[in-house]
Amino acid sequence: MTAEEELPDFDEDNEKETKEEAKEGDDKKKGSYANIHATGFKDFLLKPELNRAIVDCGFEHPSEVQHECIPQAILGTDVLCQAKSGMGKTAVFVLACLQQIDASEKVVRTMVICHTRELAYQIKHEFDRFAKYFADVKCGVVYGGVPISKDKEMLKESCPQILIGTPGRVLGLLREKDLKLDKLTQFVLDECDKCLDKLDMRKDIQHIFVETPKKKQVMMFSATMTAETRALCKKFMQDPHEIRVDEESKLTLHGLLQYYVKLSEKEKNRKLNDLLDALEFNQVVIFVKSVQRAIALDKLLVECNFPSIRAIALDKLLVECNFPSIAIHSGLNQEDRIARYKQFKEFQKRIMVSTDLFGRGIDIERVNIVINYDMPDDSDSYLHRVGRAGRFGTKGLAITFSATDEDAEVLKKVQERFEVNIGAMPAQIDTTSYLNA
Repeated sequence: MTAEEELPDFDEDNEKETKEEAKEGDDKKKGSYANIHATGFKDFLLKPELNRAIVDCGFEHPSEVQHECIPQAILGTDVLCQAKSGMGKTAVFVLACLQQIDASEKVVRTMVICHTRELAYQIKHEFDRFAKYFADVKCGVVYGGVPISKDKEMLKESCPQILIGTPGRVLGLLREKDLKLDKLTQFVLDECDKCLDKLDMRKDIQHIFVETPKKKQVMMFSATMTAETRALCKKFMQDPHEIRVDEESKLTLHGLLQYYVKLSEKEKNRKLNDLLDALEFNQVVIFVKSVQRAIALDKLLVECNFPSIRAIALDKLLVECNFPSIAIHSGLNQEDRIARYKQFKEFQKRIMVSTDLFGRGIDIERVNIVINYDMPDDSDSYLHRVGRAGRFGTKGLAITFSATDEDAEVLKKVQERFEVNIGAMPAQIDTTSYLNA
């Protein structure tokens, strides 16, 4: 399969780079042009079915990233977009794909790939919301943890024009010839850095990409993107319209208050209890670390189960203290994971304990507090985790427990990288500073 191995190193690379340089000036003009002319979603001149759905969803004014991307995306231009969490990146590709969709045949026209099952489920929900007035458009979602026979049946009986999925399952269906992507017109990668940084996932995506037509629109999105990831993304694209955040300080969320608490490991439970008692919250997400560093050999043996154990233990503790909480982690079966996600999304539970599974992309609008019970491994994870609160420019509060020198180091890196000051948590926090009126 030499074609697949060759994929990342297209021959036209050099030629493309010069084109990109030439285009950079144009792109800037395009971006500002859109800003001048588009004041509401109706100015994008979208199909009436989309405009009706947008009104139903209560959206009035596009965010900056939507202003910048939608006019380009609906023309079929490739898009490489980095923008901070909670700014409506999903709506960019959902609207662009639906605007251009050809529903005349039951074939997959749009393929959206993301790295977790919950995110795939959430994106499917977004497509459903915006596609509700399109009589012939069907959306489907495929991911692991569910019998593959169900997906095969769905693709055979009523093939959707829009398919969302995780790389492993999509590739499985392609290899078995149950999924055909030869009529594809849009290829979307959400949280693209997560999908491409891991080598095995990148390989899967390359194999999927090779099965698609050469002529198609490619769109990729994330809040965090290194120069290497950006270069890698461009290898999948032709002259993309780029939205980038040059200074990382601009990635910080403005309505979000951020504090840390210095304490020892054994003081964490007591402190968490006190915080949940004292703070006013709509919903809160508590993050625990996914893989504990293996201190001794016996720890190594339970490492696979550890993230679940940590999340379950904390969840149990909270329930006993009368804080109705729910735990979500990779140790659960797929149906249970989605059911718990729905319970939390629908406000049946107000506290969620999670591993980094929920650290990215998941949008629950009532979450106004994030607590890092365990410090994330790096500054990227920190940014994505705290981005669960303060969505779309609303207020929020992020509190991080710092128990070790390593924790302090991560916190220091976050502050330097994003030029944000995370101070020690004061004895009193003014409720109005993190609760939206």
